[in-house]
Amino acid sequence: MLFAVDVGNSHTVSGIFQKGQLVGNWRLQSRQDRTADELAIRYHGLFQMAGIDPNQITGFIIASVVPTLETSWLHFARNYLTKLRQPPLAVTHTLKLGMRVATENPAEVGADRIVNAVAAWDRFHTPLIVIDFGTAITFDCVNGEPAYVGGTIHPGIGISLDALASRTAKLPRLDIDVTPDHPIGTTTVKAIHSGALYGFGGLVDRMVEVLSRQLTPNQEQARTIATGGMAGLIKPYTKTIDEIDQQLTLTGLQLIYRLNCKGREDTLA
Repeated sequence: MLFAVDVGNSHTVSGIFQKGQLVGNWRLQSRQDRTADELAIRYHGLFQMAGIDPNQITGFIIASVVPTLETSWLHFARNYLTKLRQPPLAVTHTLKLGMRVATENPAEVGADRIVNAVAAWDRFHTPLIVIDFGTAITFDCVNGEPAYVGGTIHPGIGISLDALASRTAKLPRLDIDVTPDHPIGTTTVKAIHSGALYGFGGLVDRMVEVLSRQLTPNQEQARTIATGGMAGLIKPYTKTIDEIDQQLTLTGLQLIYRLNCKGREDTLA
């Protein structure tokens, strides 16, 4: 089995692969003070509830944008996953990826963005854009070479709503739990909902348009795939998202592990 972990600023998504199939996955809050021992206690319980024997975990890979949590996770893997056949693997641009990271400073590209690009290219094999609705909304671009060539970063939906509430006297902090009946909001709550959904939907369509002009040979629309917690909520308000895959990052982690581990067939048997 392979244990794959994606550590984001707000949430940590993890999954267990057995013979290439995802047999268990979890989404938990990212607590930056979490220690390796605390991770062991928490995940031992999750494994037990899912009927997974941690002694069958033979591989471990992590993509993290939180350095302190990456350190804790690597300590956890070394100390508590006793049957690993390879050292725990942390994603960086220096690994075998199946593509170049062709940015000005590859070291600054978030590991999750690299992983998503690898997974999307494996699916499409054509110029593409990955849209990740996380704490930030990121657009990541892969050309036909293939090479990861960069992208854009925008404030996420949650932090935008937080900022709206904290910087205004009379507007409440809302979760987007109801979709508006019409674009023109007839109450304050409906106006905020409409502004978020139609507004971020329009952001997606505009960014796909301008990025495709640079990315594709004939300026046709690039293939697009979205992931992240808000992807399904925003998709009905866009015209340019081709697919949604909430497991895209985990899939990419498995692909990168296979590219970089020795004896890959028996390592993940």
